Amino acid sequence: SQGPDEFGVLPNKPLQMPENLSQLPTPTPGGKNLTDPTPEADAVAALGGNRNRLDLTGTVPGSDRALVSAVSRYGAQAGIRKTLASEDLEYRKKHDGRLLERLFSISVYYKAYKPMELNQTAELERWRRAGAQTPAAPPSGEAQENSK
Repeated sequence: SQGPDEFGVLPNKPLQMPENLSQLPTPTPGGKNLTDPTPEADAVAALGGNRNRLDLTGTVPGSDRALVSAVSRYGAQAGIRKTLASEDLEYRKKHDGRLLERLFSISVYYKAYKPMELNQTAELERWRRAGAQTPAAPPSGEAQENSK
């Protein structure tokens, strides 16, 4: 194989044949099972993290509470994912390409969303003109000229 094996990072446990197939538990997609009782913790450990710091209670860890508080200060719209999915589907139906593009199954995804694309250079310059510091971005052309 030329590329990386995306399954190579999974800490798979060996499969075992149960003595009685009729006594197997009901499958829980995305949840625990006999072969993989702690999938999230195993993934964290496989990626070099500390499985003991993983919070599986569903609560926000103390280190993230300020962030969650800031992003939710205006509230959250109930059912936002469903709303966005239906609005996006409607938008894509309106921008589904020309007859030949549809006939030959040519993807018009990027063309449909082109008006929403962020111009990174223009946005960076807008922030710089507003006086914001942008230390993670490359220096402006003017700064590069002055450093020579």
